[in-house]
Amino acid sequence: MASLTDHIEEYLKKLLAISTRNYVEIQRAELARKFSCVPSQVNYVLNSRFSPERGYLVESRRGGSGYIRIYRVVHPQARIWKDVLREMEAGSFEPARAKQFLKRIFEEKFLSRREAQMMSILLQDKHYRGLSREESRELQKRLFQASLEAILKSSY
Repeated sequence: MASLTDHIEEYLKKLLAISTRNYVEIQRAELARKFSCVPSQVNYVLNSRFSPERGYLVESRRGGSGYIRIYRVVHPQARIWKDVLREMEAGSFEPARAKQFLKRIFEEKFLSRREAQMMSILLQDKHYRGLSREESRELQKRLFQASLEAILKSSY
């Protein structure tokens, strides 16, 4: 059975699909009322289901006339991928986010199934036994980025 999060995600994706613009604009409070939930549930959906790794950019403006704009990145170009890689580099490296990114670029046909499977192996913690968490994350990050750049080099 689908969860409330799934329903909100599906609704927003449908809005994007029928939009004549390259984005959809919503108000957090209105969406929360529509789904009989608290605004923080809407925030959760936006943060977890509409991230750059999944091919979305979310812009938000708070206040009485505030809004949330969700952009779907269509036909990504090399510059966009570099920006996403830079964003992943700036924060702490999380294999779960990297896996979402891999799934996205596989769906966009930037990676073959085999390449995606090989890269996902780099993200498995079992290969980094004996290292501290910080050391293993740093090594995963460097290997992931180097592999991705080598595979996507033709699009740079």
